[in-house]
Amino acid sequence: MEVFGVAVTLLALFAGFGVLIGLLFGFFGMGGSFLVTPALMVMGYETDVAVASGLAFVFATSVIATLKHRDLGQVDYKLGVLMIAGTTAGIEVGKIGLHWLQDIGLADTVVSVIYVALLGGIGVFITYTATRGDGDSGGGISHDADGEAEDDIDGEDIPDIAKTIQSYRVPPMMRLRGGVSVSLWLILAVAFATGLLSGFLGVGGGFIRMPALFYLIGVPVPVAVGTDLFEIVFSGGIGSFLYAMDGAVDLSIVVPLLAGSALGARLGAAATDLVDEDEIKVYFGVMLLLGALAVAIRKVGEFADIPVLQTVSLVVILGAAALVSGAVVVSSVRALRSEPARATSTAD
Repeated sequence: MEVFGVAVTLLALFAGFGVLIGLLFGFFGMGGSFLVTPALMVMGYETDVAVASGLAFVFATSVIATLKHRDLGQVDYKLGVLMIAGTTAGIEVGKIGLHWLQDIGLADTVVSVIYVALLGGIGVFITYTATRGDGDSGGGISHDADGEAEDDIDGEDIPDIAKTIQSYRVPPMMRLRGGVSVSLWLILAVAFATGLLSGFLGVGGGFIRMPALFYLIGVPVPVAVGTDLFEIVFSGGIGSFLYAMDGAVDLSIVVPLLAGSALGARLGAAATDLVDEDEIKVYFGVMLLLGALAVAIRKVGEFADIPVLQTVSLVVILGAAALVSGAVVVSSVRALRSEPARATSTAD
C-alpha cells in the first residue's frame, strides 16, 4: 500500500525514526543530521538528497523544540544572537580550511580523525565531570533560569573553566540568563571557535556549542540547550532554503520524519526540566562516545574496504540513539513519580 507514491511501511519507519531523533534533539539541542544523513545514504538515497533532507528536518525540528524551551524560559535570545554572529564568521573560515585540504586530497582523512577525537574527547570530559561526584552540590546549576533565582546561583555550580573566563572582565560586559556576566569579546571568541570547528567538520555543531555554552560561558545546561536550538533555527533555515532551491529536499522523507519528531522534540525539551542536570550531561557524554565509535568503525571500513562495517557503524549510532532515548524517558518517568511522593512527605 502506498500514500503519495511512498510505501506505508516506509512512512511509518520515518515517523518512528522522527520520534526518536526529535526526543534527542529537544533534550540535548543536537542536530539530528548526524543520524538522519547516514541512515538515508545507507538506504540508497543520493548524497545531496540525504544531506538536504536531513538539514530541512533539523531546521523544522529545531523550531518545534525551541518553542518548547521558550515556554520553559530556557532560551537566552541575546546570547543566541551573539553566538550566531560569531559562529557565522567561524564557519566561513573553517570552510576555507576544508577546501584547502580537499585540494591536496587530505580532507576526508583529516576530518574523520578530528571528528573522532573531538567527539571522543568531549564525551570523555563531560562523562567524567558528571560522574566524579562533587560533594553535595546535587548536580550543578539549578534548572530554574527565571526570576530572582538568577542572581543567587552558587559560584560552586559554575565550571572552573567558565569561572576563569568570566574573571577576564573586558568591557563591554554582557549579563546572561542564570546571573552570568561575561565579556562580549569572550562570547564572540567562543562562538568563533565553535563555528570554526563546525565549518571545518561540515556539521551543524550542536555537539560542540552546547557543552561550550556550559563549560566555557557558564550558562545553565537547560539554557545552553535552548539557546543552541535557537541558533540552529537560523543556520538550519538558511541551509535548507539553499538546498531547496536546487530541488534536493525530498518531502516524502521530511514530512513523516517531522510528524514523528513534533511529539519527540517537545517530550525531549520537557524532559530537561525533569531530569537531573548531571544525568543530562552523562547521557550527552555517552552519546558522543558512541558517536565517535561509530565514525571510527565507518572510517576503518572505508580504509580496509570492508562494506559491512558501514552497516555496523549505522547500527551502533542508531542503537546509541535508542538506548539514550530510552534512558531519558525512564529518568523522566521516575522524576514525575517522585514528585507526588515528595509532596506527600512534605504534607506529613
